[in-house]
Amino acid sequence: MKRIELAKNAYLNILPAEKFNRCRITVQLRYHANREKATACALLPFLMERGYADCPDPTALSCRLAQLYGATLSADATASGSCRSLTVSVDGIQQQFALQGECLAKEYAKLALGTVFRPALKDGLFDPAEIEIEKKKLAEELAGEINDKRLYCLRQARRKFYGNHPAGIERIGYPEEVAGLTAQQVTDAWKWIVENSHVEVFCSGLDEHQAAELVQAELQNILRNPQPLPGAQAMPAVELQTYTETMEMVQAKLCLLFTVENFDIEKELSAMRIAMAVLGGSPTSRLFMNVREKQSLCYYCAASFNSFGGMMCIDSGIEPENAETAQQAILNEWKSLCEDLPSEKEMEDARRFILNSLAAVGDSISAQENWYIGQLWRDCTDSPEQVHQQLLEVTPKQVQQAMNKFRFSVAYLLTKEESADE
Repeated sequence: MKRIELAKNAYLNILPAEKFNRCRITVQLRYHANREKATACALLPFLMERGYADCPDPTALSCRLAQLYGATLSADATASGSCRSLTVSVDGIQQQFALQGECLAKEYAKLALGTVFRPALKDGLFDPAEIEIEKKKLAEELAGEINDKRLYCLRQARRKFYGNHPAGIERIGYPEEVAGLTAQQVTDAWKWIVENSHVEVFCSGLDEHQAAELVQAELQNILRNPQPLPGAQAMPAVELQTYTETMEMVQAKLCLLFTVENFDIEKELSAMRIAMAVLGGSPTSRLFMNVREKQSLCYYCAASFNSFGGMMCIDSGIEPENAETAQQAILNEWKSLCEDLPSEKEMEDARRFILNSLAAVGDSISAQENWYIGQLWRDCTDSPEQVHQQLLEVTPKQVQQAMNKFRFSVAYLLTKEESADE
């Protein structure tokens, strides 16, 4: 990846696209999470997918995308620790496949940049009628969280873990605030993001000089005062908090969250990746082989590490009556890895699993882009090939040391309601 600074905290990232028949432009605005503006910010992707100044309604935007040989536009709000981002991507075929040889990538870039920096405004505000339509969609998404019990349990545990910390601010907003959102609030949220954000533009298949000119042309008309972004942060270790929530369901969900202490993301991330795969992030992991297969205590059991929020998460689907036994079995596997070195076979299986995933990064434009987006959140530009070498150098002792950095903080059980005859 080639990285070019275009203005203060505004960068152009050029990704290779020679082997693909498509190209992709992504514009990402990164900003510090803000509780007061969270719900208004969450509504913006819905509005941006409806159109922008040059294509001010869904029909005009659809026609423009069709003219560009069926290009696609998507907008999203994402979270990384205490940071949030507003992201717009446009994807379509390469120029050599166009009937008239049009410079399609340039048109894709205009679409993506225009959507982010020049939304369709009426009298300086987002259209109130369109806001009402999209508010209903956002409200439905928020209300639908309960339908995915695994996701619901994960989010409930996360809320307890982060509390009022900025990392805990909801990415998709708060249901009680949606109905009251006004056009002024939403417009102010967009202006605030544009003014305070760091700009990252990712281009696959567009000449870097053309891309730079287009981005600079948009930025020169905008008053920006980008604020410093917080780095990876860990929650302080606290006494264990245990929660149980009941509802009508069959399979219970158990989520265990751990905070990490004194973690050096630059030096220790590769060891942590191996540690997660050994513990519960792969089909040969201890949680899968021992808790699921040998003891039959769960339907699934997975471990993951959020380097941005300083948190390890282990979540599982269990029979309600096995909750206590399953939790103890999971903790035993973690403690065992804290006390004893993983075997060479465990190390090799985990390493092979991660390296196979790394090898697939170059198989698609979106995977390649997602890799570098994640790397830049960590203030890093290491390629998959560089990380490959780092993983080969991880030792069993480093894995054990990584596991010992965690402290058990939150246990959240979502289980069935007990009937009167139980």
